[in-house]
Amino acid sequence: MTLRQHELPGAETTARPDWLPIAFEVHRISTNGTRIAAAVGGTGPPMVLLHGWPQTSRAWRRVMPALAQRHTVVVPDLRGAGASDRPAGGYAKTNQADDMRGVLAELGLTGPAVVVGHDIGAMVAFAWAASHPGDVSALVLLDALIPGLGLEEAMNVAEGGMWHFGFFMAPEIPEMLFDGHELEFVSATFGALSTPGTFTDDDLAYYAKAYQGKDRLRGGFEQYRTLLEDGTANRALLAGRDGLPMPVLVVAAGRHVGDVDVAAPLRPYVPHVSGVAAPSGHFIAEEVPDWFVGTLERFLAPAGS
Repeated sequence: MTLRQHELPGAETTARPDWLPIAFEVHRISTNGTRIAAAVGGTGPPMVLLHGWPQTSRAWRRVMPALAQRHTVVVPDLRGAGASDRPAGGYAKTNQADDMRGVLAELGLTGPAVVVGHDIGAMVAFAWAASHPGDVSALVLLDALIPGLGLEEAMNVAEGGMWHFGFFMAPEIPEMLFDGHELEFVSATFGALSTPGTFTDDDLAYYAKAYQGKDRLRGGFEQYRTLLEDGTANRALLAGRDGLPMPVLVVAAGRHVGDVDVAAPLRPYVPHVSGVAAPSGHFIAEEVPDWFVGTLERFLAPAGS
């Protein structure tokens, strides 16, 4: 079922951010014990875009108009981010999948959705597909390691793994150290992981403000504090199962992966998985939006999604 913008039920329309593309509106939706802000626009079968950290739904602004030509595009702020609430708990990725299910239900959008996730959003997207496979017609994972399917090994600093996962999981310490240094962190992180020129000073200032102060920072770091729990949940969901039934596309940052088979970690669990390296850094939908839209459309075309 697809609804035009003026027909959307069950959600409170809220103020339009300056960055929001024309024909999208933001709704504040009470579901699963919290309130989620979601931008909605377009017509056609539903597509959900889930952002990463330290970003918000604004991360998809360069691709939303094109995708809305063929889909009803739903672009939430994850709990703890943007205009969504920042509750004390509930950041397990399976629980955030329930946030998204509630958003679609309140918007009156039924039937399976294409679910696209980047970074932390990809972890939520995978948990959604694993816990409720009938909800997801196709799954797209952008430049993310998945808990229980290789993330833990990549977190092992003793073997040369990435230090930041463990640091971000520490209670209270990251908020204390990052408070007052948000712009410095965002500028350094985005600069190191993206193609030069992708982000303007205004972009960096926006994301720094979105996570300014200990409470907003906490909402972001809570995403990391459940990662070990998330891995246990994913392995349990996949145990005894033939794998995820939907087609899955894994997109990695070509600047960083070289010739590696980017779909390899998922192949034992996903029969219909393909992988591709983007001509970009980590922020694929912002660095190469036209390439991303074209790749997504080609992936979805065989299934008629």
